[in-house]
Amino acid sequence: MTSTNLSERAAAERQYQNNRMVHADFDQAPFTIAWEVTRACAYACVHCRADAQHQRDPRELSTQEAFTLIDRLADFGNAPILIFTGGDPMMRPDLFELIAYATQKGLRCSLTPTATALPTRERLEKARQAGIRRVALSLDAPRPEVHDAFRKVSGSWQRTMDILRRAQEVGLSVQVNTTVAKHNVDILHEMVPFIQEVGAVQWSVFFLVPTGRAMREQMISAEQHEKVFNWLYDLSQNAPFDIKATAAPMYRRVAIQRKKAEAGGGSVTFQGAGFQYADGLNRPTRGVNDGNGFLFISHIGEIQPSGFLPLTAGMVREDDVVDVYRNHPIFKDLRDYSRLKGKCGVCEYREVCGGQRGRAYGITGDYMASDPACVLVAKK
Repeated sequence: MTSTNLSERAAAERQYQNNRMVHADFDQAPFTIAWEVTRACAYACVHCRADAQHQRDPRELSTQEAFTLIDRLADFGNAPILIFTGGDPMMRPDLFELIAYATQKGLRCSLTPTATALPTRERLEKARQAGIRRVALSLDAPRPEVHDAFRKVSGSWQRTMDILRRAQEVGLSVQVNTTVAKHNVDILHEMVPFIQEVGAVQWSVFFLVPTGRAMREQMISAEQHEKVFNWLYDLSQNAPFDIKATAAPMYRRVAIQRKKAEAGGGSVTFQGAGFQYADGLNRPTRGVNDGNGFLFISHIGEIQPSGFLPLTAGMVREDDVVDVYRNHPIFKDLRDYSRLKGKCGVCEYREVCGGQRGRAYGITGDYMASDPACVLVAKK
């Protein structure tokens, strides 16, 4: 075989791999896996998805069971992002062993600690050495009194800011998570300077889903969702950080509509932002949704579509997590948007949005129902 043919084959292989990443097959593997390594947490946040407890659950996966789980997650074969979350993952004594093992297996690891005294500079450095690429903390308001009331812990706002700065000092990328609800929707714009101050690479704006302690009464209206989406779109045009709308796939629809308007009504398709970060936790090039590019493992090994859609499709101690993700009826339903009901089922944007399935379930009891947080659904 000539060198020309070899170079052509190498170029073709590179193109194949690039296409494979761009057109990721979420039927076969998730892009992101969130693993609730423990439900223990010192906080009692108003909106807590996990309904976290102060003590560790004796049913948590053992270290060896956790290693076995990591082995199987690596078998998905697409180097998914693995988020070590909780509860407070820092309350698990073998956390750094698990991170190091997952990193060794080729998983891209991030960490979401609670803003307690545990994320010291020494522990954050240890997390980085074990393989953590990014640390994400929750900052829900620009004012300590609002944030602390939401988190039910006095001083948590300042501690969060300190940990974010500390993480940067040890060489970790930082991400700020903000839950949008009635308590802060009118002061979100005041958050921007603080996101910049800590040098965050991403602002992940979570829109409240009624599960765990979070109540429907805390949700903002569909009209308020729409207003925030449009504001985020405007902000994203010049912000020095990436903006990600979490639990709000309707933002993709808003982005398309805005781009159409800017293009004078021409045809516009949504291709995920696909941001490339130095820490390797790159954004997907298509939308991720519950069970569709996303997988959640609970502290006791429940296999679920997401933490916001706590429907158990299997248990890692008894079932093969890869097979459950690929073949269980719940996951297959969630990846088949032709099965959506109500206005979501007939919406022209269903393939790029699909509605937030956890919110639909939390409010209607049907995970394929329409997402009531969308104005297209709310309109009479």
